[in-house]
Amino acid sequence: MSDSQLLAFIGLCALATFATRVVPFLFLSRHADHPLILHLGRYLPPAVMMILVVYALRDLSVFDAGHFNGADNGLPLVIASLTVVVLHLWRRHALISIMGGTLVYMAIVQIGATG
Repeated sequence: MSDSQLLAFIGLCALATFATRVVPFLFLSRHADHPLILHLGRYLPPAVMMILVVYALRDLSVFDAGHFNGADNGLPLVIASLTVVVLHLWRRHALISIMGGTLVYMAIVQIGATG
C-alpha cells in the first residue's frame, strides 16, 4: 500500500467515524425535548459508567483463599477504585476522577508494588 493510499484510507476512516458521531445530533436536534431523549440523557450515562465499572472489576478477587489478595488483580484495582471514588466526591469531575484512578493504577503496576 502506497503512502497516498494509506492517507486516503486514514482520511476515509476519520470521516466515517466523525459522521457516526455527528449524524445523531443532526437528526435528533428537532426532538431534543422529547421525553424519551430526556430520559436517555438522564439515565444512560450513569448506566454506561456502571457497566464499565463492573467490566473493570469483573476479575477482582479481594480475598483469595481467605487471605487478602495483593496480587495483580487485587490491591492495585482496589486502590485505583478508591482513588476514583475519592476524587469524584471531592471534585465532582468525571475526567479528573477517571484520569486520577488510571494514573494511580498505572503507577502501581509499573512500579511493581503489587506485593
